[in-house]
Amino acid sequence: MDKDIIVLAVESSCDETSVAVIKNGIEILSNVVSSQIESHKRFGGVVPEVASRHHVENVTMVFEEALLKANIDWKDIDAITVTEGPGLIGSLLIGINAAKALAFAHDIPLVGVHHIAGHIYANQLVETLQFPLLALVVSGGHTELVYMEDHYQFKVIGETLDDAVGEAYDKVARTLKLPYPGGPHIDRLAALGEDTYKLPRVWLDKDSYDFSFSGLKSAVINTVHNAKQRGEEIIPENLAASFQASVVEVLVEKTMRAAKEFHVKQIIVAGGVSANKGLRHALENAVKAQGQFKLTIPPLSLCTDNAAMIGAAGTQAYLRGHRSNMEMNGQSGMELKSI
Repeated sequence: MDKDIIVLAVESSCDETSVAVIKNGIEILSNVVSSQIESHKRFGGVVPEVASRHHVENVTMVFEEALLKANIDWKDIDAITVTEGPGLIGSLLIGINAAKALAFAHDIPLVGVHHIAGHIYANQLVETLQFPLLALVVSGGHTELVYMEDHYQFKVIGETLDDAVGEAYDKVARTLKLPYPGGPHIDRLAALGEDTYKLPRVWLDKDSYDFSFSGLKSAVINTVHNAKQRGEEIIPENLAASFQASVVEVLVEKTMRAAKEFHVKQIIVAGGVSANKGLRHALENAVKAQGQFKLTIPPLSLCTDNAAMIGAAGTQAYLRGHRSNMEMNGQSGMELKSI
């Protein structure tokens, strides 16, 4: 790289309004996140219309703060990168239209970024990626195993057939009458309990790297319902521990099997559920026991949705000549493509 590449990044795919300034795809000059969790808690989940309205209210302020913290001018920016999809269409459009307006006004190239590519590249903000690698993507809307031979070369080798793991966590939390978002509460309870409830491990076909969590979610709901019918007490800590043990065992076993089959050098974890302590510890132990892979998991600040990860991924897309135009629209569903 002959000169420093500075990108302004925008993320608004769900309920976080975030703007960041990233240098060379690896250095965070600023990363401002305005979260809406408190607004959505009373509904037990994200309400798309409410999320869109909050993005409109926050986006200008977040842009200003990110630029101020990075201490740069518009003339320093090489590209504006923005989440194009997947996500809530109303939320996506707020960030996209703001990015398009600024790109047009300042005559700066525009680069659309896949949200999951962003989660994967959050790891590059921690340390250099080593190829070939395997990414375990675990979030509210996605559970995937992605093989990468080089930068921006994505091959999805496994994905969820029904509920994503984060979605399953939220539904189980609701069953246990825990607040939104449910994942951290289940993780906390699981650390206090024991795996005493017999819950299924869904492996699918012997050689499959796909996932399925709807049956596990239903098993938890049925366990709670049947206990109530019999007048028995459910121990929330043990049920949370049993649920998490089932999820983690399947995720870790399939990840390690794929890593061996594809002869990867590095395993990275991406998405909001990568903040889960139970999953982190299980993967660390599995990788340590195996002794042949490097494991990278982002810090908690980079696990959930943020613009820094979009800037890291967007820098790689920009360097590969990817450009978007003013016709770019939000995509609620979007395929993860190589460049």
